[in-house]
Amino acid sequence: AARKMKLTGSLILDVALNPDGSVNEITIRRSSGSKVLDDAAIRIVELSSPFAPFPDHIRKETDILHITRTWQFLNNNRFR
Repeated sequence: AARKMKLTGSLILDVALNPDGSVNEITIRRSSGSKVLDDAAIRIVELSSPFAPFPDHIRKETDILHITRTWQFLNNNRFR
């Protein structure tokens, strides 16, 4: 939907991962102001999971790993 509507904007997502690489929680830290873009970023994370399990040395000290990332949806159907 975001691509068809040619929307642009940026948002910040926090993704909490379990040790097995599954997604525990996805939180929008700063909305793009567009529900379509926010939902698209969440959907991309969901489609990308599960992620690789934590290495043993990280598993020993980490129950949930939080990754906070800025998503930028740009012109020409690109994002980063």
